[in-house]
Amino acid sequence: MSLRIAVVHHDPLARATLRRLLAAEPDYTVQWMAENGAEALQNCRRNRPEILLVDLALAGRDSVQLICDVMKSCPCAVLVLADTFHQQAGRIFEAMGCGALDVVATPSSHGNGPLEGEGPFLKKMATMGKLLGKTDLRPRPAPGGGKAVADRLPPLVAIGSSTGGPKALAAILAGLPAGLGAAIVIAQHVDVQFAGGLAEWLNSQTPLTVMLVREGMRPLAGMVLVAGTNDHLVLGEDLAFHYTEEPKDYPYRPSVNALFESLRQFWPRKDVAALLTGMGRDGGTGMAALKQAGWHTITQDEKTSVVYGMPAAAIELGGAVEILPLDRIAGAILKKLPGGASGTK
Repeated sequence: MSLRIAVVHHDPLARATLRRLLAAEPDYTVQWMAENGAEALQNCRRNRPEILLVDLALAGRDSVQLICDVMKSCPCAVLVLADTFHQQAGRIFEAMGCGALDVVATPSSHGNGPLEGEGPFLKKMATMGKLLGKTDLRPRPAPGGGKAVADRLPPLVAIGSSTGGPKALAAILAGLPAGLGAAIVIAQHVDVQFAGGLAEWLNSQTPLTVMLVREGMRPLAGMVLVAGTNDHLVLGEDLAFHYTEEPKDYPYRPSVNALFESLRQFWPRKDVAALLTGMGRDGGTGMAALKQAGWHTITQDEKTSVVYGMPAAAIELGGAVEILPLDRIAGAILKKLPGGASGTK
C-alpha cells in the first residue's frame, strides 16, 4: 500500500526534483504539488495526503502558520524541508510546535551536480511511513536487484553527440515536455572541466531537469543525465551507471560507443537512441548494435549537422532506423516512447 504524499515548495526546481525522486519509489504516490501556502491549504482540504512536505522558506502564507492551519482543518503527518538547520532552528521548533513531526534537508541537484541529500531524505520518509503504520512498505531493492529493479526503471532515451552537439541537444531537449515519463542519458564529447557548465546551460534550455551522472545512479523519469567525467559512462549489470577508464586508448571521451554497447548488453528493454552531429566515427558501431538488438535508432541528417561524421558512420553500418533533420528528432523520440511518455509542455 503506497503512501499518499503532497509537496509545497516555492522553488520549481526543488518541486521537480522531489517529484522525480518520489516517483522513483514504488511505495510513494505524489497526490499534488503546490508553490505557496494558500494553494497547499486549499488542496489539502480537498485531497488530504498522508504526508505533507512543507518548505520552511515559503513566501506569502507563512510556513509555520500553514502547518498550524493544516493541523486544525486537515491534519496529516508533516515533514519540514529546510536548507540551513542552524540558521532556521527557531522556525523549525515553531513548526514542530504546530505539529510537524520532523525536519530534513531538501534534496537538491543544483542544476548541474549530483543529487545531494537523497539518502537522508528517503530514510526520513521511510521512518515517517513506519510512524504512520505503513509496515508493509517494500524495502528499496539493493543494487543488482534483478527483475525487481528492471520493472521500476522508466523508458530510456540514449543520445550521443560531439562537434555541434550542445546546440543540437538543447534543441531536442527544448522539444520534450515537462513531466516526461522517460529518462534521458547523454554522452557528449566534452572535457570534464566543461561538463558541469554544459549541464547547467542545458538545464536552462529545457523544462526537464539536467544533471551530471554520479557513480551508481540509475535512470529517473523526467531526468536528463549527462556524462560528467573524462572516463566513459556505461551501464552495469546492476542497471546503474558507472564510469570506466577502459578502453584507455580510445580518443573519444566519454565514448558514445561505450555507452551504447553497454545499453545493448544490459538494458532490459528496447528503447530509443539518437546519434547527433559530430566529428569522427564514435557511436557508429554502438548504434548499429542497438538497432540489431531491436532499439529504435535515429540519426541526425547531413543538412542540419555541423559535422556529419558520426551520423554518417552509423548509417554506413546500417544502424539508422530513421534519418531526420534536427527539428523533427524530439517528436520522433516522443512518438516511439510508450504512450508518448506523456507530460506537459
